[in-house]
Amino acid sequence: MFRVAVIGSGPSGVYTAQSLVEQETVPDIEVYVLDRLPCPYGLVRYGVAPDHEKIKSLQNNLRTVLEHPRVHFLGNVEVGAPGLGLKELREIFHAVVFCVGAAADRQLGIPGEDLPGSHPATGFVSWYSAHPDAAATRFSLAARSAIVIGVGNVAVDVARILSRGAAQLTTTDMPQGPLGALADSRVEDVWMVGRRGPSQAKFTTKELRELGSLPGTEVLVRPKELALDPAYREPGDLPAARRRNIEVLRGWAERDGTETAAAGATPPRRLHLRFFLRPVAMIGDAATGVRAVRFERTVPDGLGGVKGTGEYEDIQGQLVLRSVGYRGTPQPGLPFDEATGTVPHRAGRVLRNDAAHPGVYVAGWIKRGPTGVIGTNRPCAKETAASLLDDAAALAERTLTEDPVSALIRAGQQPVPWTGWLGIEAAEAAWGRRLGRGTVKLPDWAGLLEAARTGAEVV
Repeated sequence: MFRVAVIGSGPSGVYTAQSLVEQETVPDIEVYVLDRLPCPYGLVRYGVAPDHEKIKSLQNNLRTVLEHPRVHFLGNVEVGAPGLGLKELREIFHAVVFCVGAAADRQLGIPGEDLPGSHPATGFVSWYSAHPDAAATRFSLAARSAIVIGVGNVAVDVARILSRGAAQLTTTDMPQGPLGALADSRVEDVWMVGRRGPSQAKFTTKELRELGSLPGTEVLVRPKELALDPAYREPGDLPAARRRNIEVLRGWAERDGTETAAAGATPPRRLHLRFFLRPVAMIGDAATGVRAVRFERTVPDGLGGVKGTGEYEDIQGQLVLRSVGYRGTPQPGLPFDEATGTVPHRAGRVLRNDAAHPGVYVAGWIKRGPTGVIGTNRPCAKETAASLLDDAAALAERTLTEDPVSALIRAGQQPVPWTGWLGIEAAEAAWGRRLGRGTVKLPDWAGLLEAARTGAEVV
């Protein structure tokens, strides 16, 4: 039996497992998908916004792979903890594939970034997505104005959740705490601010359009800011997706609030999309928290970037969510490229001093950086799986005797098997019924592990 450990149960990890068990060159392969959390699916469960149910339904496809008879999910396994480093994993498995994503947030590197009220957007996402690491986190939505720095899809998600009424989220799996906080929210203005122009924004058109259909929210853009972008005036040479973004923004700019005026009502929230503004400082103090963000006006530099103009604008905001990208973190026993935040590799084979590290591989964001969409992980995973399978004959020469689950327990781990995950699913469905809702996520480690233990015993 040829055993492979895949570290991480998000799309890249599951696609890697799928590529390994669906091939025919190594018919006796067994894949153990290990995850630090007791729940599978990675960012599909804990990163996709709760009101994006179509995307979240990808869990059904990932589930099919994890229920394959030669794929074994083991949650609550901490790789890197004492007793379970790379050396120990290589004693249990013939090969190890790290599919751990990019867990760290990029920093702005500006004064006041760490003031109270300033948070990475991923922390806010973890909070409303019920990530157990965020169980003790509290976000005050007493602010009248919230600023989201960044113009990617995560920034759009955060701005949309802040602008969407809680009543529209009761049908989702959002936990009760964040749902209650959103119901009591006093936020009236949400600002989403990018340092470059609309033609360079990273959001997708579908995500952008959703902002214009939020009940009770008016989307405001400034025609003069859009016009600073040469590609906005002449979008014909842009890729189709960015050209569609320009069309959506142009429609909002031309509307200029006339629909709201015609309706004869002031919307409870205003969502401002701003461009060509670079954050340079957060204003406030440790006692009262952030009060505003100072931005410098930028203009295109003619080289695809922007340059400062020396003109500044302060936007008032008592809640700031920073969404300026992700970065990989060093993994136990693996080389790491600080410049790119990735593990050096060749076609997925981890490189140490430019030579392949036998039996150790990477896939997903830790391999290529935080780029692409969920589907981008599939060809990435296939490439890594192909490299591993090419090496399988040599790797299989080592004899492994101990059962992986027993070995993990001996190493101090308490693995949650697939039956434990089924117990969590059942507990979340039951919790939702008691609340008069659909499935509602359990938000804390204790609740998840208790449900996993009980479910594993019952199943």
